Amino acid sequence: MNESKITAVAQRLFNYFVRGLLFVAPVGLTLLLLFSAFDTLDGLFRFNFESQDGKYFIPGLGLVTVITGTMLIGFIFTVLLPQTIQIWIEKGIQNLPLVKIFYSAFKDLISAFVGDKKKFNRPVVFVVNIEANIKKVGLKTRTEVDIVGLSETVAVYCPHSYAFSGELFLVPAALVSELNLTTSEAMKMIVSGGVSIKEE
Repeated sequence: MNESKITAVAQRLFNYFVRGLLFVAPVGLTLLLLFSAFDTLDGLFRFNFESQDGKYFIPGLGLVTVITGTMLIGFIFTVLLPQTIQIWIEKGIQNLPLVKIFYSAFKDLISAFVGDKKKFNRPVVFVVNIEANIKKVGLKTRTEVDIVGLSETVAVYCPHSYAFSGELFLVPAALVSELNLTTSEAMKMIVSGGVSIKEE
């Protein structure tokens, strides 16, 4: 086999590898992320059972327990407990030093995603450098931030690409424009570093 044939075979094998990588990597990373989330939630209430061969646990039982317990608490707070008791419990938690900071922050964060007052649903673009016309994509979470003494200013949250973190920017409203994108499309664009936006 001469050198040109060896090069052609090597190139073809490399192309096969690249095509396989384009399929395997996204699937593998997605499955890894889902498994990590499942294992974390399942591990919160992992029950160990005794047997002749030693201890064992049933995968998924902890996750089912977490989901069932959450639904039960939701039922209790929705149907059984009067609104006054719910308010009394919540005020008691919010009066605890340090605890109230984390409680309020987590409650507002979760409510922003799944509550009646969703906040992460307004994709925007804003100018970060007027001279160079450099812009940044984010999600507008508040239409005013007068509470911190900044009138005519909006709050924009910008997730980081390929990470579970982000930054909060307080931007003059005049520099912020709504995007003709859905929230999922905007998140896909940000998380992928601009590689993916809309389905082709």
